[in-house]
Amino acid sequence: MESTLGLEIIEVVEQAAIASARWMGKGEKNIADQVAVEAMRERMNKIHMRGRIVIGEGERDDAPMLYIGEEVGICTQPNATDFCNPDELLEIDIAVDPCEGTNLVAYGQNGSMAVLAISEKGGLFAAPDFYMKKLAAPAQAKGKVDINKSATENLKILGECLDRGIDELVVVVMKRDRHNDLIKEIRDAGARVKLIADGDVGAAISCAFSGTNTHALMGIGAAPEGVISAAAMRCLGGHFQGQLIYDPAVVKTGLIGESKEANIARLNEMGITDIDKVYDAHELASGETVLFAATGITPGELMEGVRFFHGGMRTQSLVISSQSKTARFVDTIHMVDQPKALQLH
Repeated sequence: MESTLGLEIIEVVEQAAIASARWMGKGEKNIADQVAVEAMRERMNKIHMRGRIVIGEGERDDAPMLYIGEEVGICTQPNATDFCNPDELLEIDIAVDPCEGTNLVAYGQNGSMAVLAISEKGGLFAAPDFYMKKLAAPAQAKGKVDINKSATENLKILGECLDRGIDELVVVVMKRDRHNDLIKEIRDAGARVKLIADGDVGAAISCAFSGTNTHALMGIGAAPEGVISAAAMRCLGGHFQGQLIYDPAVVKTGLIGESKEANIARLNEMGITDIDKVYDAHELASGETVLFAATGITPGELMEGVRFFHGGMRTQSLVISSQSKTARFVDTIHMVDQPKALQLH
């Protein structure tokens, strides 16, 4: 899968990031998202594969979003049998977030990126568009910290695993009213809190890299992004756990369905009967081969944002593979017209 799709999935997230970056700072988050979706779909439909969106931007009626269940790739076209051999057909599941952090793009803030994860058919958890309680931590703490423990307990464990004092730990938490008690507990325990407005995929992945000054992600964010984060952390060997949140009273945003009872019914319809189950990275991204790719839209901890120059643009991407056990940073110059100069740094 990696050798077949590696370069092409890089180009998918690159094109989405470039399209969205043209709207950076213009205050139009919906347009920044829409153009990223359209660019991602266009590039995916040029790949020799039969892909299925298992985590996307919405349902069929919400086109032009990449909706759950949408088929993408050359081999999904009506005349696919003319050029796609069924015996050699690569069938994959795809989780996408063409513009992770739409508000960040709209207001010119750091941390937005175009992301996707792929695996063979059935290899990614089809998460509903609910919320998820998440815990991400470095590989040294894998299997030792636990989402069922208090933040205070996990900070003590994390400090021991990293040979750091609790006051040397930085925990990323999304700035939401639902996290007020969590933020207070982390601070009372002695750790430092880095509040983010959006974009917890990047925060989760940063935990796996030393030097980012991010030691944990805690709190509740979107479930689809949780699966994408899990795919990356599965490849990197970091710790990730997620638990679906289906009660609107817990989320405190009013954006999670009509009622707790209706949400439970929806989970049951999707075949999720153990509604309080805690999933680890291998359960959320269970495929034999998992690939993750992201391109920075605005600058972040791991990647630069899209930089435009006369005649082209420059992108920085991260591609992580469970197959080759690699994390590659890809720096690309895209030459649209004849550039006047190419800057090395």
